[in-house]
Amino acid sequence: MKLKAFDIFSGCGGLSQGLQDAGFEVLGGVELLPHARETYLLNHPEAILFADVRNIESADLLNKLQIKRGELDLLAGCPPCQGFSSMRTKNRSEPVEDERNELIFDFMRIAEILLPKTIMVENVPGLLKDWRLAKVKRKLEELGYQFKAGKLDAQDFGVPQRRKRMILMASRLGVIELPRSDTKRVSVREAIGNLTSSQFSDNWLHQYRTKHTKAVLDRIKKIPKDGGSRSDLSNEEQLPCHKRYPSGFRDVYGRISWDKVAPTITRFSNNPSKGRFLHPVANRALTLYEAALLQSFPKTYKFPTNITDNQIASMIGEALPPLFAKEQALHIKQHLVENTKILIKLHSNH
Repeated sequence: MKLKAFDIFSGCGGLSQGLQDAGFEVLGGVELLPHARETYLLNHPEAILFADVRNIESADLLNKLQIKRGELDLLAGCPPCQGFSSMRTKNRSEPVEDERNELIFDFMRIAEILLPKTIMVENVPGLLKDWRLAKVKRKLEELGYQFKAGKLDAQDFGVPQRRKRMILMASRLGVIELPRSDTKRVSVREAIGNLTSSQFSDNWLHQYRTKHTKAVLDRIKKIPKDGGSRSDLSNEEQLPCHKRYPSGFRDVYGRISWDKVAPTITRFSNNPSKGRFLHPVANRALTLYEAALLQSFPKTYKFPTNITDNQIASMIGEALPPLFAKEQALHIKQHLVENTKILIKLHSNH
């Protein structure tokens, strides 16, 4: 019998994909944005998908999932983190006020309804120092959970990019530690180096690349291959805004290096003016397909053809990398299996 999981703030399904790859049966998810819901259901058609976490009621949730309180094996989720992101909190001691910051409490409301055996919360590292996480921890203690929270990097779990995330794991079965990994790092070359040229690809996601103006294309052509950046350009070739702030946003118009992991793939990864998102050797930004592979999405993952490239780029960049999610889920699965055996043995001795 498969362990059962539920995914809150599902996005396009990166976390659910990872849970599924780890052997969990994903009963359903929660996602508000229509294009993300459409993408999620394209890839997880059997899941029960709720729209707004704020409107979910106890009886309806338990009835639709066909489970009783305490039966769910894993509740996982990535509450929106815009207010805690490093970009928005730069030069600030407090997170940016954003109503989405409070959605972590809706996650905990669902946790109280379901009372799952284990919980996993993923977010930006900035949440580790925020009062909201302290409040979440107090609630977990009240509900009988033991927990650990810390910062992990996706590149240490086989994802071909740097991506530091806060992970909190909690369990009602006993002490749960965060996973450690000695996985070999995967380079950009290993992830996308063998792809057919986007010009000749029959994959529409790979064909879908940003069209650059002549001025931008001329600038891109001058960026040295395999890791070059705008700082390699002469002073005359620099943009006025870059001349004014020579030490700021240094990755803008930078090329990714073949034999390193990629930088963090964001929702702007198809736009070279937003970060180090130029292909190592081709004179263009990453294609949507390359961004998805660097996020560790399966090659066969589907995206709707009726939405914009920016919507797809946003979903890819905001997803929890499926491989990273899988590795966390495998760790939780091992904890569940081992501790369930202990509990069964204890009960059989009494």
